[in-house]
Amino acid sequence: MLISSNLVLPPWLQALLAEKFFDACFIHKGARKNERNIFCLDCCVSICPHCLPPHNSHRLLQIRRYVYNDVLRLDDAQKLFDCASVQSYTTNSAKVIFLNHRPQTRIVNIRGNNCSTCDRGLQYPYLFCSISCKVDHILTTKGVGGLSSFFCDCKFLPLPEPGSDDGLMTPDSVLEPAGSTKTSSSSGGYGGVDCRTLACTATTEIVRKKRSSLTSSCRTMYPRITEISSNLMSRRKKAPSRAPLY
Repeated sequence: MLISSNLVLPPWLQALLAEKFFDACFIHKGARKNERNIFCLDCCVSICPHCLPPHNSHRLLQIRRYVYNDVLRLDDAQKLFDCASVQSYTTNSAKVIFLNHRPQTRIVNIRGNNCSTCDRGLQYPYLFCSISCKVDHILTTKGVGGLSSFFCDCKFLPLPEPGSDDGLMTPDSVLEPAGSTKTSSSSGGYGGVDCRTLACTATTEIVRKKRSSLTSSCRTMYPRITEISSNLMSRRKKAPSRAPLY
């Protein structure tokens, strides 16, 4: 998180950007699905699904995990922030944006389009790679007064329908920029099966059929040679016979 000064941010945003999500809930340690992947804006705390009853009337934000980083659905984030110029990605048929900047793994390309805060490479015409980078840029360039146009007046923020994706996304998928015609290969397919697996299976079946047809055609065209080859292949080894000595 690159926020210049947390003192000028609302308490809920400070807690949201600093929180470590998807740890086990210390209240429901023995329960299943006890990851803290829900953030209560009114209480400024992260909770697990088992902690929901006391927070049902509060504004709740579903946190999702993608490529080992915390993300928000773009539809949810737009109810809280001005997400313009923040690069979004498409996964599981939903657009998401990152909460915090990600560590750099490549050398920064000075000539390319980079994040205005952390210099991460972006696609045009995006200017920021995450919410925290945009907030930091506003504080640096416009000061506290610039934040007034950044926040949205959100009085009601319910959780999505249960079972849609359970707040989880595939961690080893490749990010797809928003607007791309590709879809996430790990979540797509027929009945949850990987598309690449289906393609490999189909290719294998085609190769097997071609080999089978080629073998049968060879047997039809050269029956005698095929029979001799089969006899040679099935003949057992015998003790070698030596030439008589003279």
